Amino acid sequence: MEWNEEKIIAFRSALVDWYEANKRVLPWRENTEPYRIWVSEIMLQQTKVDTVMPYFDRFMTWFPTMRDFAEAPEERILKAWEGLGYYSRVRNLQAAMKTVVTEMDGVVPSDLDGILALKGVGPYTAGAVLSIAYAKPEPAVDGNVMRVISRILEIDDDIMKQKTRKRFEAALYPLIDPEKPGEFNQGLMEIGALVCTPKKPMCLICPLQEFCEAHKVGKEEAYPVKIKKTKVKKVFLSSAIVQVGVDQYIVEQRPDTGLLANLWQFPTVELTENHEAMKLAFLQKYGVELEMKADPIAHVKHIFSHLVWEVDVFAAQAITTQPSDLKLKSVTKSEMEHLAFPVPYQKMWQAFLKGETIQ
Repeated sequence: MEWNEEKIIAFRSALVDWYEANKRVLPWRENTEPYRIWVSEIMLQQTKVDTVMPYFDRFMTWFPTMRDFAEAPEERILKAWEGLGYYSRVRNLQAAMKTVVTEMDGVVPSDLDGILALKGVGPYTAGAVLSIAYAKPEPAVDGNVMRVISRILEIDDDIMKQKTRKRFEAALYPLIDPEKPGEFNQGLMEIGALVCTPKKPMCLICPLQEFCEAHKVGKEEAYPVKIKKTKVKKVFLSSAIVQVGVDQYIVEQRPDTGLLANLWQFPTVELTENHEAMKLAFLQKYGVELEMKADPIAHVKHIFSHLVWEVDVFAAQAITTQPSDLKLKSVTKSEMEHLAFPVPYQKMWQAFLKGETIQ
C-alpha cells in the first residue's frame, strides 16, 4: 500500500489518538508556554525523562520567567544544571534567552528562521518549540523519532550522519498532522520511549503496527542503522579531597573554556606512577603540600561522549594552609553546597563523606 492521502490521514489519526489517550503526565506538559517547552527540550537532550523531571521543577522554581533566567548569574544557572552534564547547553540557552528578552520583547520567535537564529537552537529544538508551543507543522527529529520512522519506512541510512536527519525531516513533512503537529511530534517521541524501544519493541500493542514496513518482514531490531566509528579516549587522573583545618576543603574552579568550563572540582592531576610522585605533582601544580594516605578512598569512572575519566580519589590534609593559585579557594561544607560540581566530583564527595573526616 502506497502512502496516499487516505493512508497518511489514517496514520496521523492512529498516532494522535494513541498519544492523547496514553501520554505520560509530565511537568512541562502542564501548558504550552514557549519558555517551558524550550527549557524542557534542552534538558531532555541526551537525558532520560525521569532524570529531567526534578531538574525541571527546580529550574522553574528558581527561574519562573524567562527574564528571571536571562538575568541570573552564571554560577546560579550552573548550579541549577548541576548533574545534567553538557553545560554548554545551559550557557547557550541563557545567551539565547537574553537575546529574546532584550531584543524581542520576551517573545520567542514563532517562525523557523527566527528561532534557528538563536544560539544553541538546532532543528530538533526549533521543531519541538514551534510545533508544541505554536502549533506549527514542523518536524522534531530526535533519537526516538528516528527509531520509529526508520522502522515504519525502512530507512537504512546511518543515523550517526548529519545528512540522515535531513532525510527524516523530509520524510516527516508530508506526514505531520497540520491540525495537531505538537501532539503528532510528541506522539512519535512517546511511542519511541514506551513502545518502539531499541530492543524488543512491543509491536503487538503498537498503534502504528499496520503502517510499519520493518514489522511486516520481522526486522524491527535491524533499525535504525547506527555505525559508530568514534574512538573513545581514556584519561587517568588522581584527585584529592583536601581538608584545611577542621571544616574547610580546597576546591578549584575549572578554566572558563573547554570541558566543564567554570565548574568547580577538587584538585586534580594526571595519574602519577607512585604515591610520593603524586604528592609532588600536587605541590608543583597547586603550591599545596599534602599529608595523605597511599591508598585511594575510591575510584570513579565517568563516561563523556568523547572520553572516559578513570579517577583515583584520595583524602588528604593540607600542611600549607593557604593555597597560592587564584583559582583555588577554601570552603566549608555549607559553602560548597552553593557551588556547581560536575557529576564525577559529586561522586567523589559522596565517597569521601562515607569515610568522613580525615584523621
